[in-house]
Amino acid sequence: MKGYTMAELYVGQSASYSKTISEYDVYNFAGITGDNNPVHINEPYAADSFFKKRVAHGMLTASFLSTVLGMHLPGPGSIYAKQEIKFLAPVYIGDTITATCTVKEKIEDKKRVIMDCTITNQDGTAVLVGEAVIIVHG
Repeated sequence: MKGYTMAELYVGQSASYSKTISEYDVYNFAGITGDNNPVHINEPYAADSFFKKRVAHGMLTASFLSTVLGMHLPGPGSIYAKQEIKFLAPVYIGDTITATCTVKEKIEDKKRVIMDCTITNQDGTAVLVGEAVIIVHG
């Protein structure tokens, strides 16, 4: 598996990854991170919350940007240098989200690309937006 080189990347190039968020995903993320906030794992508690039902962890949602950047564009060998994120809407268990990253700018001399990042749900609603800086291998 090989990632893109700087020469192969171009402004406007994009890649996406989709995933349906399951209860299993949320419980595993809570177990791995220790974030056992009841709004994620306790249905009665979440029913009385602002969201009215359980929501996926924001960082679980954001982690799918890493899937796009590390596996698809620029892909294997690339390294995360920076990520800015703004959470716009909740992601609920059962939602299908799509993470999309698009080359915004190339910084040739530093072998870096700036990527626009967006995650939408099955309705096309943006749940997260941000910008990443990636060090490109090769």
